[in-house]
Amino acid sequence: MSWAGEPVLVHAPATSANLGPGFDSLGLALSLHDDVEVQVTAGGLEIEVEGEGAEVADRGERHLIVRVLRRAFEEIDGLAGSDLGQPAGLRLRCRNRIPHSRGLGSSSAAIVAGVIAARHLHPHGRVLDDDAALRLATEIEGHPDNVAPCLAGGLTVAWTTPDGPRLVRLESRVGRVVAFVPDRRVATEQARGLLPATVPHADAAANAGRAALLVAALTGGLGDDVLLDATEDRLHQGYRAPAMPESAELVAALRAEGVPAVISGAGPTVLALTAGDRIDSTTAKVGNGWHIHPLDVAPRGARVPD
Repeated sequence: MSWAGEPVLVHAPATSANLGPGFDSLGLALSLHDDVEVQVTAGGLEIEVEGEGAEVADRGERHLIVRVLRRAFEEIDGLAGSDLGQPAGLRLRCRNRIPHSRGLGSSSAAIVAGVIAARHLHPHGRVLDDDAALRLATEIEGHPDNVAPCLAGGLTVAWTTPDGPRLVRLESRVGRVVAFVPDRRVATEQARGLLPATVPHADAAANAGRAALLVAALTGGLGDDVLLDATEDRLHQGYRAPAMPESAELVAALRAEGVPAVISGAGPTVLALTAGDRIDSTTAKVGNGWHIHPLDVAPRGARVPD
């Protein structure tokens, strides 16, 4: 058996995790996509990057997608009992639209795109089923909250078990959302480093209730008034505010106006989970320094287009 000769194109969505109280568990796929094309060649490594992340095109084997491809090829070989090894060469072309280090899942999109591309390129790729793809993507990313919606699309709940990560995909009844993306970046590691080792029991209990309410609100179309209550968080956003004061101020200002706003992922992007008829009034409440993206919930995860 031999490698696929034709290039494989993967369309991978941005994602927003946490969604307020759903820390490290809830995620939405969004209608902002990166396109990753990978082809096996006769030798060498070629990387072209257009858009976000163009400055890392010269990282060679250290490029995230290249590392994911290598890891995925090894995983497929192990699952299939194959000794095919690595291809002679690779050509990687990326058209990136998802902002980097802004809390919109750019690394998860890269990881998932690499895993899906490897599955289509390797002659034994079918052994890497959806569960195995989730497990591998989670191992590389470190947690499943962003890779889950990137793989499955829609609204996902992700959790881990002794046997590995799991996910459930739910149909979201939220219309459009609005992402407010600042120019400044905040590394996920920096944001996670601000979280305390323990939290008050009352805060944990409050978040558990709000997370349950949020799932009901997102899947039941319960309206912005319920979403406002459902997106209240006590576990992470307040602790991370010193790293992104402008984002924290915007969340507070929007919520004071009744808009269900949260920090997207580890930030600093702010996500407003508001119905379509409130988009104009929402965007009018912010000043300069923000790139405003009205988005839909993407119903499909990363895929090779038909």
